[in-house]
Amino acid sequence: MKALVFHGPNDIKIENVPKPEPGAGEVVVKVTMSTICGTDIHILSGGYPVKPGLIIGHEFVGVIDALGQGVTGFQTGDRVCVGAITPCGQCFFCQNGKSSQCGGALGGWKFGNTINGAQAEYIRVPNAQYNLAQIPAGLSDEQVLFVGDIMTTGFSASENGGVKIGDTVAVFAQGPIGLCATVGARVAGAGLVIAVESIPERQEMALRMGADMVLDHTKVDVIAEIKKQTDGRGVDIAIEALGHPKTFENALRSLRPGGTLSSLGVYESNLQIPLDAFGAGLADIKIVSSLCPGGSERLRRLMSIILNKRADLIPLITHKFALEDIKEGYRIFGNKLDKVLKVAITP
Repeated sequence: MKALVFHGPNDIKIENVPKPEPGAGEVVVKVTMSTICGTDIHILSGGYPVKPGLIIGHEFVGVIDALGQGVTGFQTGDRVCVGAITPCGQCFFCQNGKSSQCGGALGGWKFGNTINGAQAEYIRVPNAQYNLAQIPAGLSDEQVLFVGDIMTTGFSASENGGVKIGDTVAVFAQGPIGLCATVGARVAGAGLVIAVESIPERQEMALRMGADMVLDHTKVDVIAEIKKQTDGRGVDIAIEALGHPKTFENALRSLRPGGTLSSLGVYESNLQIPLDAFGAGLADIKIVSSLCPGGSERLRRLMSIILNKRADLIPLITHKFALEDIKEGYRIFGNKLDKVLKVAITP
């Protein structure tokens, strides 16, 4: 089969590699559509290290090609959504409701991290019974492409942040993850959703995805404006969706006392917490993080939101490439060219 193979920082190649075979409890999925994630950009740049020779990518949908021993409830030809996180469902962390940390820190993330990933014609899915969900009839690949990663991640920001009906939520950065966080805040019942973004097309998309207002940090004092919109208090929940220390600090400064900073960013440098923004540790502020909640029931619930028209993520797809042209997709997506949001890759 053809696959995109990582050989080192800024070194990826389309190559012919052996097609995978399923072991016990596994399935092989024929990939019908995949995409490039911001985490893949961190891998390509060397900011997040993975071993050379690995097929990267972890966002995809497809059709079951082969079933391993012991997998029930599925058959070849089924259209399936697969989580970017593939926990075992049995270890200490899974049994304690932290399946993304399966086996240890970040252990649930295997595709394109510790095992071969999805930017290929076929992919082997471990612990398939726990990590596959059939795509409902009537939903297209484009509609569910983001369910297994950026949708579940974006929505988790409000869930972990404890958004309540009528809360005010600020979402810092409106890239793909931030836009999904904006949708998630609206679905969770936020009364006011404030998006922070400077790129015009992303500002427009934020409003389309449910933001009530957009603040451009290059034109206004975002913290002062947020305080103005909240009678001087600050927001109930601030979501950091970029992975930059300054954005993290601004999210923290935007909070009211007793508020929650819900972090989604992948950070390549150390974070510092200013004492005044943290109330010297006495302001009842919470900082929480999350990694892409997975599992078949999670996938089913998210697809039901799309099926019942509570969310539409198709507008995030701005570019399409064949697998053979994926390096061009990386160039455009990685450099934020041509008004890109997300690219769809079709093997």
